[in-house]
This record gives sequence, structure tokens and C-alpha cells, in this order.
Amino acid sequence: MTTSWLIILGILLLIAVVLLVFFYNTVLKQKVLLRVQSHEIENRIRELTAQNQKQAQLNHEKKQLILLVSHDLKGPFNRIFALTQLLEMTGTFTDDQKEYINKMYSIVGDGLNMVRNIVDVRKIEEKGLDPYPEKLNLPAVILPIIKQYNVLADKKNIKIDYKTPEKVEMNTDKNYICRVMENLLSNALKFSEPGKEVAVTITSNNGHVQIDVADQGPGLSDDDLKNLYQKFRKLTPRPTGGESSQGLGLSIVKTLANCLGGDVQCKSTLQVGSTFTVTLPAQLNK
Repeated sequence: MTTSWLIILGILLLIAVVLLVFFYNTVLKQKVLLRVQSHEIENRIRELTAQNQKQAQLNHEKKQLILLVSHDLKGPFNRIFALTQLLEMTGTFTDDQKEYINKMYSIVGDGLNMVRNIVDVRKIEEKGLDPYPEKLNLPAVILPIIKQYNVLADKKNIKIDYKTPEKVEMNTDKNYICRVMENLLSNALKFSEPGKEVAVTITSNNGHVQIDVADQGPGLSDDDLKNLYQKFRKLTPRPTGGESSQGLGLSIVKTLANCLGGDVQCKSTLQVGSTFTVTLPAQLNK
């Protein structure tokens, strides 16, 4: 009887020793595996850190390049625009020469707007938006912009019809309002055929101001309307005078309108035209 118990006890001890050895080896393997994995993770973190630093440096260089190019281009574009106006006043030209001068106006105006949009996007991405409200009469602010774009409109034989009350007082950011109008007018002229009309209307009601910019262009499809305000998204309609389209203008319009406490909406009919409506509070509360 005693011998049987001893045998059973020995077997149990043997099983316990085997289990202990098994668990010890398992733990040892896990520790080795964890050390290997930890070493691999550390190496990967170092690689990702180096890649992030390299990417940050590239992004910084890209931003500096954009800043340099945009500022260096603005001056020459303004000078070319002024020289084109002087050239037009020096004498009479043939029809072909007038067409070339009109194309120069269009290209320079398009280039200036592109540079402004690049600068706007860079400022928005780097610094965000910080509007500076000031008291202003909106029609008086917009009138110089209408006159500026009338020069480009005349070259494409497009009429800008500007309707507004004499006074629409607001307390908002003047620069943001101007950039919204410049982009909407630039787009309306860019996608309009010669002989068409662009209508700009300002109304005021119940503490809100509404700006409508309506064109007689090709209109926008349902797919275009879904992607209307996406940055760098080019739409189906193409410019009618050889102008460029970067897909930035409407994105900037919506961003600035939202910053001013408002929004922009678009109603469009194919082969009839599009109307962009910007609605803003008359009083911007920061």
C-alpha cells in the first residue's frame, strides 16, 4: 500500500516538474519574443521619426517656395496688366491685335487671381482664420471690384449688371468680403461665353445681407454640385477664354463665408447658368 502511494506521489511530482519546465520555457520564449518585438518597434519608431522629420522639412520648403513664388509673381502680373492698359491707349490696332490684347488681359487677370488664391490657401492652412470686423458700407466696398472686373468682362464682351441699395451697412471683415466677391466674379466671367451677362445683386433683410452672383454659363451637373467646394476639385465646365482653373476659388469662398458666420449656396441649371448666393450676418460677432 505504501509502495503504491509512493509511486503515485512520484508520478505527480514528475508531472509537476514537467509542467514547471514547460511553463518556464514558454515564459522564456515569450520574453525573448517580446525583446525582439520591442527592438523591432524601437527601430520602426526611429524610422518613422526620421521620415516625419524629413516630411516636415519638405513641407516647410514647399511652403517657403509657394510664398516666394506667389509674392514674386504678383509684381510682374500687376506690371504686365498696367503695361497692357498703356499699350491699348497708344493707338489703333487691327482686329487681330485687339484680340491678342484682350487675351493678355484675361491671362494676367487669371494669373493674379491664381496667385491670390495660393496665398489665401497657405494662410488658411498655416494660421487659420482670424477675421477683423469693421464698419463698412457693402456697396461702396464692392463697387471697385465690379469696376476692376468690368475691364476683364469688356474684353470678353460680357456685361456685369450690378444692382444694390445705396447703403447696406455691415460690421464684418472687409478683406474676406473682397476675396469672396473676387472669386465669385472671376468664376462667373471665366465660364461665360462672349455676349452673356453676369448679374450681381445685394439685398438686406432681418439682420442678414445676401449677395447673389448669377451667370449665364453652361450650368453644373448634380455630380458637380456634390463636389462644388472641395479643394483642387475641377468641375465639368471648362473656361471659355483659355483661362486656367485650379479648383481653389469656391473652396476659399465657402471657407471665408463660414468664417464670417454665413454660408454660400448654389442653384444651377444645365445650359442656363448658375447662381451663387452668399448669406452673411450684418453684424459679425467674434
